[in-house]
Parts: sequence; structure tokens; C-alpha cells
Amino acid sequence: MVRLVKRLILAAAGVLLAAVLTPALAEPAHAAGAGTAQGGAGRAGGGPAQAAPKPKAPPAGVDITGHQLAEPLRLRAATHPAEVAAVIDQVNWLSRTGAAAGPKPDDLGPKYTVVVLAGDVPTQTYDLYPLALGGPRVYRPAKQPDPAHRAKAGWFLGRLNMSETLRTAGVPLERQLDTVSGGGGVGGGERVLPDESLKPGKDLGEAMGELQRLLLLNVGVLVAITVGLAGIALLIRRRTR
Repeated sequence: MVRLVKRLILAAAGVLLAAVLTPALAEPAHAAGAGTAQGGAGRAGGGPAQAAPKPKAPPAGVDITGHQLAEPLRLRAATHPAEVAAVIDQVNWLSRTGAAAGPKPDDLGPKYTVVVLAGDVPTQTYDLYPLALGGPRVYRPAKQPDPAHRAKAGWFLGRLNMSETLRTAGVPLERQLDTVSGGGGVGGGERVLPDESLKPGKDLGEAMGELQRLLLLNVGVLVAITVGLAGIALLIRRRTR
């Protein structure tokens, strides 16, 4: 019986030691891996890190033409920043490849052409169909005003708030009461996940905190078990004398 208790004490002590030493050994390894990655990045760059390229200036405005518009809507970021940003948000997420065919012409509804400007120079153009059957649609022509913006022609599902965005910008459309407002991903609508949940640094910190608390709890349990086994061993040893 005494030997069995001693073996249990040794086993518990070994588990406790492993639980305490594992995080300490993992951190240097992680630091070494990070150092190696940074060193490799420095060698690949051939010397000191180069300055990151300057971000492109935001578009200066948009022109909108289409159904029941006697003249183009000319929105500029200097005077209508919110409207310009909202209209560009309808097309700035498009992937490189869209569908080859769209809905039937009779199902498209009114068409509105959006031209994105850099300064006074047209750079991109898109056809928007906010009232298309089955949901808003966007068509990106292959021929773009700026040769630098080469793209494949394609059809895309539009954001659900396309009609309200265009109406707010000045397009004569009836108000859509069932439209979900806000930004969102493909197909429109608000994000299902809040912005805070998309921050990996915050999630990683919370996960590490939970891991540390769990580790401390396990260590506490192991210490309690070890103390209990030691007490039992001591009691048995006294009785067997």
C-alpha cells in the first residue's frame, strides 16, 4: 500500500512539473521562431526594410446616369463625401471574376451607370440594377475608361441596400422600407459579426488569458491532489510503524 501511494505521489508530481514547465519552454521556442522569420524577411529584402508604398488617393467622385435622370448626377467627395463613399461601396468589393450571364433583360429593371473619377478623369465604370428580380445586380464591363483598370466582364449580386444608396445620392427611386441598411459583404446588408469580433489581436489575447486561467486551475488541482496524497502517505506510514 505504501509503495502504491508513493507511486501516485511521484506521478502527480511529474504531471505538475510538466504543466508548469510547458508554457515556459513554449515561449522561448515561439520567440526563436519569430526571430528566425524576421531574419529571413530581412535577408529576403536584401538589407534594411523598405518603406511601404503610399496608399492610393481615394476617388474624387462619381457620375451617375440612367433611368429618369435628365442629366448626370455629379457627386464629388469634397461636397458629398458620405454619398460618394456609399456609392463606391456598392462596387469596390467585386472579385476578379463574375458570372458570364446575368438575369433576363426583362428582369433587370432600371439601369444606372456609375463612373468613378480620379480628379476629373474617369477610371472605372459599372452598371447597377437596384430593382432586378431576385435582388440587385452589378455588371462590370470589360472595357474600362482607364486602361490600367483592366477587368473581365462579369455579373455580380449587388448589395441589398443598393436602391436606398442610390436614392439617397439623388436617383429618383421609391424608398424600399424592407431594405437592410449599412455596409456588409456580398449581397449587402449589415455585418452579422461586429467589427470587434474581426480583430484577431483581441481574440488571441482573450484566448491566451483563458488558457492561463485554465492552466492555473489545473496546477491548483494538481497541488491539492499532491498534498492530499502526501497526507495519506504520512498517515499510513505512521500507522504501519
